[in-house]
Amino acid sequence: MTLLDAPAFDERRARRNRILVWSSVSAFFALVIFWWLLAGRPIDWPWNWNNHLFGRMAVNHFMDDLEKGDLKAAYGVWIHDPNWEQHPNQHKFYTFQRFSDDWNPSSPNAEYHQWRSHHIAAARMYGNVLLVAILVNGAKQNALDLTWDPHTKELSYPPPGVRLSTVPWRVVP
Repeated sequence: MTLLDAPAFDERRARRNRILVWSSVSAFFALVIFWWLLAGRPIDWPWNWNNHLFGRMAVNHFMDDLEKGDLKAAYGVWIHDPNWEQHPNQHKFYTFQRFSDDWNPSSPNAEYHQWRSHHIAAARMYGNVLLVAILVNGAKQNALDLTWDPHTKELSYPPPGVRLSTVPWRVVP
Protein backbone atom coordinates (compact mmCIF):
# COMPACT_ATOMS: atom_id res chain seq x y z
CA MET A 1 0.00 0.00 0.00
CA THR A 2 1.43 3.35 -0.95
CA LEU A 3 0.63 6.80 0.23
CA LEU A 4 -1.70 7.39 -2.66
CA ASP A 5 -3.67 4.22 -1.88
CA ALA A 6 -5.25 5.57 1.34
CA PRO A 7 -8.36 3.79 2.58
CA ALA A 8 -11.71 5.36 1.80
CA PHE A 9 -13.15 7.78 4.36
CA ASP A 10 -15.63 5.98 6.63
CA GLU A 11 -18.26 8.55 7.47
CA ARG A 12 -20.13 6.27 9.91
CA ARG A 13 -16.97 5.58 11.91
CA ALA A 14 -16.05 9.28 12.08
CA ARG A 15 -19.56 10.17 13.25
CA ARG A 16 -19.46 7.41 15.88
CA ASN A 17 -16.07 8.64 17.19
CA ARG A 18 -17.31 12.24 17.30
CA ILE A 19 -20.41 11.22 19.26
CA LEU A 20 -18.28 9.18 21.67
CA VAL A 21 -15.91 12.08 22.35
CA TRP A 22 -18.66 14.66 22.86
CA SER A 23 -20.74 12.38 25.07
CA SER A 24 -17.66 11.62 27.21
CA VAL A 25 -16.87 15.32 27.61
CA SER A 26 -20.52 16.08 28.44
CA ALA A 27 -20.68 13.25 30.99
CA PHE A 28 -17.47 14.50 32.64
CA PHE A 29 -18.83 18.04 33.00
CA ALA A 30 -22.17 16.71 34.27
CA LEU A 31 -20.33 14.72 36.96
CA VAL A 32 -18.27 17.77 37.97
CA ILE A 33 -21.44 19.89 38.29
CA PHE A 34 -23.18 17.13 40.28
CA TRP A 35 -20.16 16.84 42.60
CA TRP A 36 -20.13 20.62 43.10
CA LEU A 37 -23.85 20.67 43.93
CA LEU A 38 -23.50 17.70 46.27
CA ALA A 39 -20.63 19.40 48.12
CA GLY A 40 -22.87 22.39 48.85
CA ARG A 41 -21.78 24.68 46.00
CA PRO A 42 -18.47 25.64 47.61
CA ILE A 43 -16.54 28.62 46.36
CA ASP A 44 -13.26 26.77 46.48
CA TRP A 45 -10.91 24.63 44.43
CA PRO A 46 -12.32 21.28 43.25
CA TRP A 47 -9.79 19.29 45.29
CA ASN A 48 -11.34 20.80 48.45
CA TRP A 49 -14.93 19.90 47.56
CA ASN A 50 -14.76 16.58 49.44
CA ASN A 51 -13.63 18.48 52.55
CA HIS A 52 -16.70 20.69 52.22
CA LEU A 53 -18.98 17.69 51.74
CA PHE A 54 -17.69 15.62 54.65
CA GLY A 55 -17.17 18.64 56.93
CA ARG A 56 -20.75 19.81 56.43
CA MET A 57 -21.98 16.27 57.06
CA ALA A 58 -20.05 16.09 60.35
CA VAL A 59 -21.30 19.51 61.49
CA ASN A 60 -24.90 18.63 60.59
CA HIS A 61 -24.62 15.33 62.45
CA PHE A 62 -23.14 17.11 65.48
CA MET A 63 -25.84 19.78 65.52
CA ASP A 64 -28.60 17.18 65.05
CA ASP A 65 -27.32 15.31 68.10
CA LEU A 66 -27.30 18.54 70.12
CA GLU A 67 -30.86 19.32 69.03
CA LYS A 68 -31.94 15.84 70.18
CA GLY A 69 -30.18 16.42 73.51
CA ASP A 70 -27.84 13.45 73.00
CA LEU A 71 -24.57 14.89 74.34
CA LYS A 72 -22.78 11.53 74.31
CA ALA A 73 -23.37 11.05 70.58
CA ALA A 74 -22.46 14.70 69.93
CA TYR A 75 -19.19 14.21 71.83
CA GLY A 76 -18.49 11.14 69.70
CA VAL A 77 -18.90 13.26 66.56
CA TRP A 78 -16.79 16.06 68.07
CA ILE A 79 -13.79 13.78 68.69
CA HIS A 80 -14.58 11.44 65.73
CA ASP A 81 -14.83 8.39 67.97
CA PRO A 82 -18.32 6.91 68.38
CA ASN A 83 -16.97 4.32 70.88
CA TRP A 84 -15.26 6.87 73.11
CA GLU A 85 -16.88 5.44 76.26
CA GLN A 86 -14.84 2.25 75.91
CA HIS A 87 -11.55 4.17 76.18
CA PRO A 88 -12.16 7.57 77.83
CA ASN A 89 -8.47 8.02 78.75
CA GLN A 90 -7.53 8.60 75.10
CA HIS A 91 -9.43 11.89 75.08
CA LYS A 92 -8.10 13.56 78.20
CA PHE A 93 -7.40 16.97 76.63
CA TYR A 94 -11.08 17.73 76.06
CA THR A 95 -13.02 15.41 78.34
CA PHE A 96 -16.71 14.66 78.18
CA GLN A 97 -17.23 16.63 81.41
CA ARG A 98 -15.67 19.71 79.85
CA PHE A 99 -17.66 19.16 76.66
CA SER A 100 -20.84 18.84 78.70
CA ASP A 101 -20.05 22.09 80.52
CA ASP A 102 -19.57 23.84 77.18
CA TRP A 103 -22.50 22.42 75.20
CA ASN A 104 -25.20 21.41 77.71
CA PRO A 105 -28.15 23.82 77.42
CA SER A 106 -28.56 23.91 81.22
CA SER A 107 -24.90 24.75 81.83
CA PRO A 108 -24.11 28.28 83.07
CA ASN A 109 -21.38 28.52 80.36
CA ALA A 110 -23.82 27.76 77.52
CA GLU A 111 -24.45 30.52 75.01
CA TYR A 112 -27.53 28.78 73.62
CA HIS A 113 -29.99 27.55 76.21
CA GLN A 114 -32.02 25.52 73.76
CA TRP A 115 -30.88 23.87 70.53
CA ARG A 116 -33.90 23.94 68.22
CA SER A 117 -32.57 24.39 64.69
CA HIS A 118 -29.45 25.18 62.75
CA HIS A 119 -28.41 26.32 59.29
CA ILE A 120 -24.90 26.28 57.83
CA ALA A 121 -24.54 29.82 56.53
CA ALA A 122 -21.01 29.58 55.13
CA ALA A 123 -18.05 27.24 54.91
CA ARG A 124 -14.55 28.05 53.70
CA MET A 125 -11.19 26.37 53.83
CA TYR A 126 -8.99 28.25 56.29
CA GLY A 127 -5.47 26.89 56.13
CA ASN A 128 -5.86 23.14 56.35
CA VAL A 129 -9.24 23.10 58.15
CA LEU A 130 -12.79 23.81 57.09
CA LEU A 131 -14.19 26.83 58.91
CA VAL A 132 -17.99 26.61 59.23
CA ALA A 133 -20.40 29.36 60.31
CA ILE A 134 -23.67 28.01 61.74
CA LEU A 135 -26.75 30.10 62.40
CA VAL A 136 -28.52 28.61 65.41
CA ASN A 137 -32.23 28.84 66.27
CA GLY A 138 -33.13 30.98 63.27
CA ALA A 139 -30.64 33.73 64.04
CA LYS A 140 -29.60 36.05 61.21
CA GLN A 141 -26.24 37.09 62.70
CA ASN A 142 -23.73 36.07 65.38
CA ALA A 143 -23.00 32.70 63.83
CA LEU A 144 -21.44 29.86 65.78
CA ASP A 145 -18.04 29.14 64.22
CA LEU A 146 -16.52 25.66 64.25
CA THR A 147 -13.64 24.05 62.40
CA TRP A 148 -13.44 20.55 60.93
CA ASP A 149 -10.05 18.98 60.36
CA PRO A 150 -10.09 16.74 57.25
CA HIS A 151 -7.11 14.70 58.50
CA THR A 152 -8.36 13.82 62.00
CA LYS A 153 -12.09 14.29 61.18
CA GLU A 154 -12.51 16.13 64.51
CA LEU A 155 -14.52 19.27 65.19
CA SER A 156 -12.97 22.09 67.15
CA TYR A 157 -13.20 25.75 67.97
CA PRO A 158 -11.58 28.18 65.51
CA PRO A 159 -8.37 29.97 66.45
CA PRO A 160 -8.82 33.07 68.60
CA GLY A 161 -9.84 36.09 66.57
CA VAL A 162 -10.87 34.12 63.48
CA ARG A 163 -14.51 34.32 62.51
CA LEU A 164 -16.23 33.46 59.27
CA SER A 165 -18.56 36.15 58.09
CA THR A 166 -21.95 35.01 56.87
CA VAL A 167 -21.54 37.58 54.09
CA PRO A 168 -20.00 35.64 51.17
CA TRP A 169 -16.33 36.08 50.27
CA ARG A 170 -15.11 37.34 53.63
CA VAL A 171 -13.13 35.87 56.50
CA VAL A 172 -13.19 38.39 59.31
CA PRO A 173 -9.74 38.77 60.94
